[in-house]
Amino acid sequence: MISTFINAWKIADLRKKMLFTALIVLIFRIGAAIPVPFTNITDGITPEGSESFMNYLNMMTGEAFNYGTIFAMGVTPYINSSIIIQLLSVAIPALEKLSKEGEEGRKKMATITRYTTIALALMQSTAYFIYLRAKNFVVMDASGQLFTGISAVLQGLVVILVLTAGSAFIMWLGEQVNDKGIGNGISIILFAGIVARIPTLCVQMYSYLEVDEAYYALVPIVVVLLLAMIAYIVWMDNAERRIPVQYAKRVVGRKMYGGQSTFIPIKVNMSGVLPVIFASSILSLPATIQLFLSEDKIKGTGWETFFKMFSTDHWFYAILYFFLILFFAYFYASIQYNPVEMANNIRKNSGMIPGIRPGKPTSDYIKKILSRITLLGALLLSVVALFPNLLTIFTKLINKPMALSLGGTSLIIVVGVALETVKQLESQMMMRHYKGFLD
Repeated sequence: MISTFINAWKIADLRKKMLFTALIVLIFRIGAAIPVPFTNITDGITPEGSESFMNYLNMMTGEAFNYGTIFAMGVTPYINSSIIIQLLSVAIPALEKLSKEGEEGRKKMATITRYTTIALALMQSTAYFIYLRAKNFVVMDASGQLFTGISAVLQGLVVILVLTAGSAFIMWLGEQVNDKGIGNGISIILFAGIVARIPTLCVQMYSYLEVDEAYYALVPIVVVLLLAMIAYIVWMDNAERRIPVQYAKRVVGRKMYGGQSTFIPIKVNMSGVLPVIFASSILSLPATIQLFLSEDKIKGTGWETFFKMFSTDHWFYAILYFFLILFFAYFYASIQYNPVEMANNIRKNSGMIPGIRPGKPTSDYIKKILSRITLLGALLLSVVALFPNLLTIFTKLINKPMALSLGGTSLIIVVGVALETVKQLESQMMMRHYKGFLD
């Protein structure tokens, strides 16, 4: 990987793209440090050690959400809108037709995604301002009271519009990276936000050493496990199942076409990190609701037991997390792959899977393969996703509680983006070194 970046740096065109991408990342990190007007946040808005949707947003924004900066919404609205439009394109025939109209259709779909992003950012910014006002994280008047009337409306309008504009600007930055930089723009920004939390993780682990000397033996084990998980994610990301396909020979004029053997590559982790994101978002809703309720109303009631079941160090949370990952993995695989359409495409091109009859037997065979691969991929993915939770439960059992802010979702995103960027650099270097038949 390092040699790939060194070789790419030697090519002037790629060097300009890499510098442009670095400039976009720098702009993102500067914006993530500029506070929104009329906010008063010093130590962060998320309670220390809380496991809620807010903690998830902190991870996605590189702590910008925690300190109320102009990029506090991060890329979450864009990611959510992309997922929503992708799901709706399967359910709504008009969107499905639009997605298959080539370049013009893709441009229209991108425009719809942008408008949906603005709408989601506006709703999310409104909820964010309501929370800030409820927790007294906004500027107050001279008497120390919250603004009321038209002053409160103007204050909220400024905060909401600035946050929405910040989310739209991040979306624009990502598109600029796609056009003039290296890698996927949104993924690069997401990568930068997660990597920015690594110093916080190091400080957190150092604080464990100050609490108890026994952590001197436990922390190195955790570091080794993290490195092993990174290697595991690389292996999982590159693993694929190849379905062999044999094409019949065809004679067109004086030339013969076909007759070759090829394969259909199906990635073991075909859904990527999406099942983990969906599952963690759903499971974090109870903890997020708990933040809006006072402890006096919860303590000593059945709700206290209910909310404890959804903490990451509880066995119920781990079990439910596992089954939700399985569910969303199968759900996304059913949207991404259509066995009947794949079988029809093979038959239209005079192909067949060796030992399998064309038509329905081929679609049934592909469906069975997809079901097995999806199960295997979900199991492999759940190992990474549940690793921080199981570590927390284990360290709690030995009376050495240790919580990692860099969870399984973060590791999958960071490693996946790094691998994707390196592959894109390698492909562009190969294009520039290929002489072609005219030379």
